[in-house]
Order: sequence, then C-alpha cells, then structure tokens
Amino acid sequence: MDTWLIVVIVIAVLIVLALIALAVAKRGKAGKVRKQEQAREHLQEAQLRGARADKEQALADEQAARARRERAEVEERAAQAEREAQERAAHAQGERSAAAELKAKAEKLAPGLAQHDGGRHDGGRHVAGAQNADVTQQISREDIQRGDVHRGDTGGATRA
Repeated sequence: MDTWLIVVIVIAVLIVLALIALAVAKRGKAGKVRKQEQAREHLQEAQLRGARADKEQALADEQAARARRERAEVEERAAQAEREAQERAAHAQGERSAAAELKAKAEKLAPGLAQHDGGRHDGGRHVAGAQNADVTQQISREDIQRGDVHRGDTGGATRA
C-alpha cells in the first residue's frame, strides 16, 4: 500500500475519533446541564417546602401559645373563685361567731329565752340555722341595702 493511502486512513481515523470525542463531550455537557436544571428544581421545591414548614410551625406555635394563655386565664379565674370562696367562708365564720356571741349574751340576759321564742326575736326578724340548730346567722335589711350580699358577674354570690 502506498504511503499516502496510509496517511489518509490515519487522518480519517483521527477525524472519526475527534468527532466521537466531540459527541461524547457534548452529551456529557448536555447531561451536566440537565443535572444542573434538575438540581435547581429540587432547590426550588426545597425552598417552597421549607417555607410551608416554617408557616406550619408558626401556626403551631401560635396555637400552643393561645392554649397556654387560655389555660392561664382559666387557672387565674379558678384561683380568684377560690379566694372569693375563702373570703366568703371567713365572712360566714365571722357571722357565726357574732351570732354565737349574741346568742350567749341573750342567754346570759334571759336564760332559756332562746329556746322558747320559736326562732323569732327582735322585732320579728328570723334567725336562720347556718350548719346546725346551735349556729345561727342574722342578715339584716341594712346589710342587704349596703350591698354586703349580691350576685356577681361570675354567677356566684360575692361580697362587695
């Protein structure tokens, strides 16, 4: 074979190899561009999901704070009701003590009168039993007019 034919074949093979290398490089570059595009889409989706997750977390935190605030309000109202109940119990105990003192004074002034008056004395005012027949409490018209006993906004009786 002639030398020039060998040179032409070698050049042709080199050109074919160069074309193959160029095609592989293009395919690799196209694959890389496709992968970058796919990566961008994944990043955008991740950002959207992250924003949704942040929004959901904020809503959950707000709901938890609202629940804690409502629980604190309920506990505060319960504590206030307990304080009022204790005040009323103390007031009732004071009234019982005063009633017992008055009964003792009445018994001292007129022995046996408290048992024979039928539960009425002092101008027709009633003496009511608080817990048993020995403990009495008298609510006068002046107490009611003063507002010592009334219904509060909470639905329970309170002292003014």
